Amino acid sequence: MAETGASPLDPTSQASTPLARAERFVWLTARVLEQRLFAHHFRGGGAEPVETALDAYRNEDGGYGHGLEPDLRGPVSQPLHTAHALRVLDSVGRCTVRRAEQVCRYLTSVSTAEGALPAIHPSQRGYPAAPFVPVVDDPPSELLATGPVVGLLHRNEVWHAWLFRATDFCWQAVESLEKSHPYEIQAALAFLDSAPDRPRAQAAADRLGRLVREQRLAVLDPGDLESYPVAPGYAPGEHHFPHDYARTPCSLARAWFTDEEMARSLDHLAAEQRKDGGWPIRWRRWAPAPALEARSMVTITALRTLQAYARPIS
Repeated sequence: MAETGASPLDPTSQASTPLARAERFVWLTARVLEQRLFAHHFRGGGAEPVETALDAYRNEDGGYGHGLEPDLRGPVSQPLHTAHALRVLDSVGRCTVRRAEQVCRYLTSVSTAEGALPAIHPSQRGYPAAPFVPVVDDPPSELLATGPVVGLLHRNEVWHAWLFRATDFCWQAVESLEKSHPYEIQAALAFLDSAPDRPRAQAAADRLGRLVREQRLAVLDPGDLESYPVAPGYAPGEHHFPHDYARTPCSLARAWFTDEEMARSLDHLAAEQRKDGGWPIRWRRWAPAPALEARSMVTITALRTLQAYARPIS
């Protein structure tokens, strides 16, 4: 019987590419949702199977739960789950007005007095959650939760009554940032990259870029990690790099970094792929399943970032 050659999914094959190694990792470890996302983004798969897989996490209140964001377990809808769902829908071109209106009804029901979103709604109490996302009875408004949601809805030209006050909150929060941390900056960018007032967004982004450099919130030399501080409360080694802020060349954050700094960052990202084909998570691990589920998400994000900058993956 003639040999047919090594499978492209065989990690020992000399022809194995970063994409093929990642695909093997996804098939070995990922949830159905991430398997469908991988197929859509890299193998020509359709959007409908992704949306079908995502529907398993949707609740009757219009929000999403069931561990969609791996660090929050349990069935209840949460703002962070719902933001994750919107990112998925946006990435496959399915963030329709009808779907967004259902989501906005949920967002309205859990908003704070300011019309913004808490990071964790108290309904999470009693279900497992990462220790770094504590549940409190009267949670404050958080840019971390509100910025990405508002940005995605504006990006998809959704208009809903909920958006007006939430947008005002985001502008106030972003323009008053003085001392911050990487995840908050990323949330601010998610808002600014799609905010309708482009001159105002550009001015706010320019100021945030100066803040990021002054406070050393981005590792500009991956070969000298010890020179860059880790934000309080973050895990040891939980650094952020230029590519974590500028996921695509179109992001306002791309202007924060020189071509040389971005090239070093992307080189570091490419080199982070592990022998099993996946990329690592840098935040604190607290249970096996959430860590494994998050790795497939991080792997898809890494591949899409490299692809956006025309780095070879296949």
